[in-house]
Amino acid sequence: MPAAVYLRVSSKDGRQTEANQEPDCVRLCEARGWTPRFFREQESGAKVRPIWRSMIEAARLGEVRAVVFWALDRTGRTRVQIAHDVAELARFGVSIASVKDAWVDQPAGPLRDLLIQIMGWVAEGERARLIERTRAGLDRARAQGKRFGRPRVDVKPAAILRASALRLRGVSWRHCAAMVKREGLGQYDSATLMRACKKGQQ
Repeated sequence: MPAAVYLRVSSKDGRQTEANQEPDCVRLCEARGWTPRFFREQESGAKVRPIWRSMIEAARLGEVRAVVFWALDRTGRTRVQIAHDVAELARFGVSIASVKDAWVDQPAGPLRDLLIQIMGWVAEGERARLIERTRAGLDRARAQGKRFGRPRVDVKPAAILRASALRLRGVSWRHCAAMVKREGLGQYDSATLMRACKKGQQ
């Protein structure tokens, strides 16, 4: 029986990889005699997840007859969304199995619905605490004088004048930056030069 194996991590910076979830999910499929079809996603649970939605569509079309995931919190971050999606999969007649939440694959009914609501509530709480810790960390860093974002670049007045003159002639910002560099007026990227010129015109 074809089974969708949904693998998701929240980060795209390489520090997390869905490959860590794969071996156990594959073993679960092998134990059930299911043939895995992988759906891999790198998105925060709070965002729209196109791969998850395409997997549900595959279930609706009968292309997969089971869904396997590492843990219930991999499928979403709100109890309403998790409960809705699990109910939708059940309506399609799709079996559900989780490596970490073995109770998920029990028959649909009030008990499973209650457990899904509880686990969804836990997932929401974990996300809220993560946001609070992140904000607290940023506030503490700012209080210590740390700055975030791109470092400020001071553009020489001569470079601003030259770039502004070139712009009046219809030269692109990219070529303005190249000409400013070539003439020894400083090395700036086009976005920095553009911001400096617009600020100087205010």
